[in-house]
Amino acid sequence: MRILKKARESIPEPLPLADQREDRLRVLVVAESFLPQVNGVTNSVRRVLDHLAAEGHQAELLAPTGPRSYAGFPVRVARGARLPFYRDFRIGLETRRRLRRIMASFRPDVVHIASPATLGYQAAVVAAERDVPSVAIYQTDLVGFAQRYDLPGGVRAMTELTRRIHLRVDRTLAPSTASLRQLELMGVPGLARWPRGVDLEQFDPSRRSRELRERLAPRGEALVGYIGRLAPEKELELLAHLRRLPNVRLVVVGGGPEEARLRKLLPHAAFLGVLHGEELAAAYASLDVFVHTGRHETYCQAAQEALASGVPVVAPAAGGPVDVVEPGTGFLYPPGDADAMVGFVEQLVNDPALRHRTAAAAQQSVRNRSWAAVNHLLVSYYREVIAERRGDERLTKEAC
Repeated sequence: MRILKKARESIPEPLPLADQREDRLRVLVVAESFLPQVNGVTNSVRRVLDHLAAEGHQAELLAPTGPRSYAGFPVRVARGARLPFYRDFRIGLETRRRLRRIMASFRPDVVHIASPATLGYQAAVVAAERDVPSVAIYQTDLVGFAQRYDLPGGVRAMTELTRRIHLRVDRTLAPSTASLRQLELMGVPGLARWPRGVDLEQFDPSRRSRELRERLAPRGEALVGYIGRLAPEKELELLAHLRRLPNVRLVVVGGGPEEARLRKLLPHAAFLGVLHGEELAAAYASLDVFVHTGRHETYCQAAQEALASGVPVVAPAAGGPVDVVEPGTGFLYPPGDADAMVGFVEQLVNDPALRHRTAAAAQQSVRNRSWAAVNHLLVSYYREVIAERRGDERLTKEAC
């Protein structure tokens, strides 16, 4: 299976505004999740819409939830339903008839399908029917999700759904080499790598808060934290093993279906809830060590935000963290190995010089991962699939 050459190339810097093409695109973004849900899919879709608005493109968003508009673009709320085992998450169950009407009305040049599942599959089918180029963003490991929730027949069903979706689109963009390999083994064609950007102004060591640290660690404890969704696939029970370490305060930021169970399991941890903006940035930068536990991350944006905040990362050696956590910026441990996880955290906590070197390397490692750069690359992928569908070799060469 051939992976597109651009999957291995470095992220280009965005062109100066004066040098950008005059031709603007019409992009229909179809997302399985959006506001008020706060997760990786929502955050990346917001960044894409912000970028499209800044460049003067036209866009519409279709999602199971959302406000009436975002970044000046209309938001259409799809029909949907709640998952019985995940009540705070709404899945899209839109009909093809309505999707045909939406595409006929908006006349997109390209359809961007974010983390496709039920809604994304229908959008991919209708886009193919109407001969509209489509780009699917692989962002949720549905197979790993089914494994973790132990759904009867779920692994087979999610594998087949993933294949069916991605065989119908023009390009599948995956965020990590692990995701590319997973999709390649499924026989998915047209693969390329599109990583996630990070807000280098929001996430920065300067956001470290002495007030927050004094409140959370009044006796000078080291702050070791997790930031993200509190859900079963994150394997957060591993955090309980950190109680072995003296003079360490565990900090948990986020919300989700596992919160009540985790509060009982981690009675001495500080649960700060869901944070945004400056509060979230301060929570990251005020940590001494960031710990991630889930092995099914397609990218692990939380780890990247911790690195930008100058915080060493300890994460599983699986999925996205393998690309995100470069040597010298933290440690990768065998998935599920609590002893290894605790050992790496202990090294960083007990060796201030090592921790400071790792923190400096962490921030340096993400200096070229701005959202502007990665979204400039995304628009180039849009132009590629449009040109390929039109058979215009000149435009294809320009997009590359």
